[in-house]
Amino acid sequence: MLFNSYAFIFAFLPIVFLGFFYIGKYSHSMATAWLAASSIFFYGYWNPLYVGLLLGSIICNYTFGMWIAKADVHGAAARKKHVFVFAISANLFLMGYFKYANFFLSGVNALAGSHLSLGDIILPLGISFFTFTQIAFLVDTYQRKAREYNFVHYTLFVTYFPHLIAGPVLHHQEMMPQFSKPAVSRLDWNNLAVGLAIFVLGLAKKLLLADHFGIVATPVFEAVATGAQPTLFIAWVGALAYTLQLYFDFSAYSDMAIGLSLMFNVRLPMNFNSPYKATSIIDFWKRWHMSLSRFLRDYLYIPLGGSRNGRFQRYLNLMVTMLLGGLWHGAGWTFLIWGGLHGLYLMANHAWRSIKLRMKWRDGGRISALGSGILTFVAVVVGWVFFRSENLSSAMNMLSGLSGMNGIIQSNFLEFKQITMILTLLTGCSVVWGLPNVHQLFLSYRPTCEDIGKVAHPSGTTSSPSNWALRFLKWKPSKLQGALYGVLFFMLIIHMALADNSEFLYFQF
Repeated sequence: MLFNSYAFIFAFLPIVFLGFFYIGKYSHSMATAWLAASSIFFYGYWNPLYVGLLLGSIICNYTFGMWIAKADVHGAAARKKHVFVFAISANLFLMGYFKYANFFLSGVNALAGSHLSLGDIILPLGISFFTFTQIAFLVDTYQRKAREYNFVHYTLFVTYFPHLIAGPVLHHQEMMPQFSKPAVSRLDWNNLAVGLAIFVLGLAKKLLLADHFGIVATPVFEAVATGAQPTLFIAWVGALAYTLQLYFDFSAYSDMAIGLSLMFNVRLPMNFNSPYKATSIIDFWKRWHMSLSRFLRDYLYIPLGGSRNGRFQRYLNLMVTMLLGGLWHGAGWTFLIWGGLHGLYLMANHAWRSIKLRMKWRDGGRISALGSGILTFVAVVVGWVFFRSENLSSAMNMLSGLSGMNGIIQSNFLEFKQITMILTLLTGCSVVWGLPNVHQLFLSYRPTCEDIGKVAHPSGTTSSPSNWALRFLKWKPSKLQGALYGVLFFMLIIHMALADNSEFLYFQF
C-alpha cells in the first residue's frame, strides 16, 4: 500500500487513526495493540505470504533479546555472547538469502562454469529495514541499553507502518519510551495539524517533483542500457534528473513518514537534512539517510575499530563500511562500486582535513564553501550514475557521455526539448538550494525525536530566521495557511487521478 494512493489516504489511514484514538480513550495498551495489528495489515497488503516471515522474525528476535537480557541478569556471560552471536548471524543469514543468494551464486557460476540456481527469489518488502532495526535492538540489549521489553510495544517498534517499508532505521531506546506513554493514545490537535501539513508537503514532493524528474531520467538510463551512446547534454540531463528524482523521492517519503507518525503523537528520527547542501562527503553522509549512516557507524565502523588504531586502519574501516553499505542497497556490482566510490571519497576527505589541520590552513570563506559544495555535488552525481545503471557497461556509457566523449549536444537516440529540460532542472535545483527544508519550516513544533525536550514555541516563531523563504513559508497555525494547505492537498488528489502512482525508490532496497 503506497502513501500516495487513494486506498491509503481515504481508507487505511482514517480507519487506523480513528480506531487508535477511540480505543485510546479506554485502554492505552489496546490502542498500541490496534496500531501494531494495523501495521502488520499494512505490510501484508503488499504480499500476505510474507507476513509470516515478518512475524517469525519479530518473535525470534524478541525471544533472543529476552535470553540475552536474562543471561545478563544471571551473570551467564558465555551464554549471553553465544546467543547474541547466533541471533545476529540468523538475521544476517535471513537477509542475505533473500537479497544476495542469487548474486553470489551467479559469481560462483561465472568462476566455476557451473549452472547452479535457486530459482527466482522474491525480495520481501522492507526486509533490510526491519532486519537492521532488530539487529540494533539486539546490540542495545547486549550492551544493556535496552530497558523496556513489552512484546506489543516491541512488535509496534518493528512494524510501525510509517517507517516499515523504507525507514528510518529505528533505535529501541528512542521509540519504546514514546510507545509506553499513555498520552500517545490521546488526540493532540497541534500534532495532528502539523503532521497533516508535513504529510501534504511530502506528497507534493513525490507527485510534483520526484515523479516528474523520473519521467525525464528513466528514458535516458533505459536507452543507455540498450547500448545507446548519450551525448554530453543528454548524459547530464539524465544524471541530474535522476539525482533530483532520488533526492525528492526519498525526501518525500521521509517527510510523509514523519508527518504520519506525528499524527499518532510519535516522533520519528530525522532521516534527511538537505544533503545536496553539503560542502563535503563527510557532511553529505551526516545529512543523507541519516539513520542508516548512524547504524553503519555505531554497529559496523566503530566495532571494526573506527579511528582508534591508526590512519591506515581507519581508512580500511571506512572502505569496508561503505562497501557493505553499498551492498546493503542492492545485490549487484554497481551498488558495490557506488559504495566503494564513497569509501574513496571519505578517505580523501579525511586525508584533506588532516592536511589542513597539520598545515594550520583556515577555511577559505564563501568562495571556498561554494567550490567545495560544487565538487561534492559532482562527486555525488557520478556515484548516482552507478547506483541507477542496470550494469557496469551502462554506467561506463553514461560516464563517457558525462565527459563529452560521445559528442556535445546533438543526440540521435532521444529527442528532448533542450530549453525545457534546462528550465526543469534549474527549477529542481532552485528548490534544493534555495528553499528551507521541511524540518526547518516546522522546527518550532518539534517534529522529530531529536527535538524531544526542546522548548516549543506555539506562536510558530523561530529564534533568528535569516532566510526570507523561511520567514515566509514557516508553519503558522493560521486560517490562511490552513486554506493554502487544503488547496494544495485537493490539487494533489486530482493529480493522483490523472497520473500513475509510482512506488518510492527506496522500496526496492
